[in-house]
Amino acid sequence: MRSRYSAGTFRLRILVNTPFLRPNQVPYRPLSSLLGPNRPPSSYFPAISSLESVSMARIVGRALPLPTRSPVRPPHSPAPIAAALQWWPRGVPTASSHLSNSVLCSPFYSDSQRRGFHVSSRYSRSPALFGGFFGSLRGFRKTRRRLAAKKQALKEKQLELDVKISIEDELPNDPEVLSIAEMLKLNIPMAMKIAFDGLKDSEYKTRESSIDDVGKFEKVELSVLFCNDDFIRKLNKDWRGEDCATDVLSMSQHMPELDLPILMLGDIVISVETAARQAGERGHTLLDEIRILMVHGLLHLLGFDHEINGEAEAEMQKEEELVLKSLGWKGKGLVKSAYDAVIDGILHAESSDGEVMKGLKKAGSLRFYRPKFSYIFCDMDGTLLNSRSQITPMTAEAIRKAISRGVNIVIATGKGLLVYGRQGREICRRNLDQNVCREACLFSLKHEVPLIAFCQDRCFTLFEHPLVDSLHTIYHEPKAEVMPSVEHLLAAAEVQKLIFLDTAEGVSSTLRPHWTKATKGRAGIVQAMPDMLEIVPHGTSKGNGVKMLLDHLGVTAKEVMAIGDGENDVEMLQIASLGVALANGSEKAKAVANVIGATNDEDGAAKAIYQYAF
Repeated sequence: MRSRYSAGTFRLRILVNTPFLRPNQVPYRPLSSLLGPNRPPSSYFPAISSLESVSMARIVGRALPLPTRSPVRPPHSPAPIAAALQWWPRGVPTASSHLSNSVLCSPFYSDSQRRGFHVSSRYSRSPALFGGFFGSLRGFRKTRRRLAAKKQALKEKQLELDVKISIEDELPNDPEVLSIAEMLKLNIPMAMKIAFDGLKDSEYKTRESSIDDVGKFEKVELSVLFCNDDFIRKLNKDWRGEDCATDVLSMSQHMPELDLPILMLGDIVISVETAARQAGERGHTLLDEIRILMVHGLLHLLGFDHEINGEAEAEMQKEEELVLKSLGWKGKGLVKSAYDAVIDGILHAESSDGEVMKGLKKAGSLRFYRPKFSYIFCDMDGTLLNSRSQITPMTAEAIRKAISRGVNIVIATGKGLLVYGRQGREICRRNLDQNVCREACLFSLKHEVPLIAFCQDRCFTLFEHPLVDSLHTIYHEPKAEVMPSVEHLLAAAEVQKLIFLDTAEGVSSTLRPHWTKATKGRAGIVQAMPDMLEIVPHGTSKGNGVKMLLDHLGVTAKEVMAIGDGENDVEMLQIASLGVALANGSEKAKAVANVIGATNDEDGAAKAIYQYAF
């Protein structure tokens, strides 16, 4: 496309080896030198009490810059699509938004929170000069001087496009995202040139025209930030009052009331998480979708706003398609895609269970989040397993995804009686007192209450009973071997724990009171399930087992998240930096937990991993 500012070709000057942006690498320009002696900085920055000097380039380089205070448009009725875009739910493709430039946004995100790529491009705003080769001998020197002067003037009139591409620090180093950031070093200046060509003599009626001719500027500055849904959701909530993620936000820095040589265009924030989801739904690549979002955000900064009315919507759609087509990029443009989504009936209201939706949304997006914990300790019965003692596909997938992102999953079942370290090496074994075992076996025979002795990978009992069989068929414990006598059972192997099986009422009214008193000082009593009473070695607990394993691995509690449901999970939940008790859990577990999750029949463990572990 032929530039209105140049008959020549578009030229790029790329800083290939530029490192990540740091504050001390940005050139300093005092704001007072730009404002003049009679224009105090506080008149333009009312939220800042004293500002002696501010580097304009540094403002641009921040993740959250200072938007300008352009005149606010009068109230208007939004177009149908624009109105729909404002309530797009988090779980489906979200629409783009343009932050109001009437809000003063403090640059509270430092350079240390992002990684950056810097590209500086130039293109000429004047026709290329033709140096006449045959000058008269008399005027030859004069012609050469005039030509040199014109060439110097041409050089001075070149417009520099200064683009900073940053990656928010919470976004992992995803290879595809890094590759796209490199590609955009070339793509963004090209899109800016095409967009600038359409400004002068523009016939659009709804575009805010404070930027009409970039030819009067020496330099145009633009920053682009890649982030995930959590980051852009916070921005959307803070500056637009909408507590949901979106795909792109634009924040203008242009101050039309200031006669500056630099056009501080503003910032474009893109959620690559939402972009990846939309790319899959729209049948193109992540690069294609990010290009579409970048063009949309750029046009917002140049004064287009599809939320004004139907005419503004149509004009922005037309310009989006023109820019994309001129560059040979795929896609229909964001406004047209949103319109098609409405027509196809994709758009729907957000679920009333908003918090669950926000957690589930990350199920396919863990690649865009850094793990918060190195280890997740998770109980089995009542936690990873549902009420049918099964691991659901969603829970299995959550575990696989967490492991693929470098998180270690530790199964914490039992009472810490057996602890295994690296390479499955046993680092602790606690056995039950033999006298306690004998007394319990005799009680079982006398009162005909089923009892199971756990001996590492084997289980023993004294008589057949349906409840004994259920421990194998429902909970998948080893099938209990019936021993002919108490002495045979005790001689077969060392016992780590005993479990009495009865009704919930029988356990609470008879078994627990009796054995709490009978084993005092010799063993511990724990109840993980209402219809089971466990007798374990004195001083043992799942919490002690967790501490022992952490010491063995050299891991601190700050690196640990724990998920459980039972009374025996209490200490483990207390040790962990974040303890999650499922809603089906005991009241004691829920009382000490940091968070109460969904039930084990609602994939509570999986949802906890998606919502809190990343």
